[in-house]
Amino acid sequence: MNAQTKLEGAAKAPFYQPQTDECELFEVAAKQDLPLLLKGPTGCGKTRFVAHMAAKLGRPLYTVACHDDLSAADLIGRYLLKGGETVWVDGPLTRAVREGAICYLDEVVEARKDVTVVLHPLTDDRRILPIDRTGEELEAAPGFMLVASYNPGYQNILKTLKPSTRQRFLSIEFDFPAMDHEVAIVVRESGLDENRVRPLVRLAAKLRDLKGQDLEEGVSTRLIIYAASLIRDGMPVERAILAAMIEPLTDDADVKQGLLDLVTATFG
Repeated sequence: MNAQTKLEGAAKAPFYQPQTDECELFEVAAKQDLPLLLKGPTGCGKTRFVAHMAAKLGRPLYTVACHDDLSAADLIGRYLLKGGETVWVDGPLTRAVREGAICYLDEVVEARKDVTVVLHPLTDDRRILPIDRTGEELEAAPGFMLVASYNPGYQNILKTLKPSTRQRFLSIEFDFPAMDHEVAIVVRESGLDENRVRPLVRLAAKLRDLKGQDLEEGVSTRLIIYAASLIRDGMPVERAILAAMIEPLTDDADVKQGLLDLVTATFG
């Protein structure tokens, strides 16, 4: 890949505000063909980070949102009927391996157990993908990189990565940005002025403190941006907060009322 391609990719990269040295670590991992695991709460910027780095490096990106029914066949591919014929169709992981692209498995622990078995030969020095149904053994093309993410605080004992899998990856711990960084992100993404964004970020910090008590998850940066965008377009602050920062967190009426009381205490 030439320097011009990288410069064009960097210019088109989605905005991402670095917190520490995660961008530099990603670049080194990509250069050395090392797999990378991103750990952190929902909505803290993991997916945006991967999209930013893929564009910055000028590499194609295949993103897979993992779920309970996602199987190894969904990643590798399967035979399908097309025009009366049975043809093999590559899955996103296989396409990434062939093309030398980045494959990002978002919330990988949500996938079925057979998925991690498929990943093992791609995360060591073999860098191969056996395809049993076609008899192929694909060697990863130059530039292929496997990136996975999960939320350690949300998973139960039945949904976690085994040590034998975790230790195949480099790992970066993510968290919500520091207040000033998060304010800058929300201002940029929503267009709302800083003086009006800062109280929203302060409220989000208080709501995050309730995680594990009344709430399963804290407020994501994404939800703060939603609230700020609604306010920017003229929606009353209280209504925007209810729609973007309270209703998405809980269905419990008593908990919602407690959160609304917190909003009143924060905004007066």
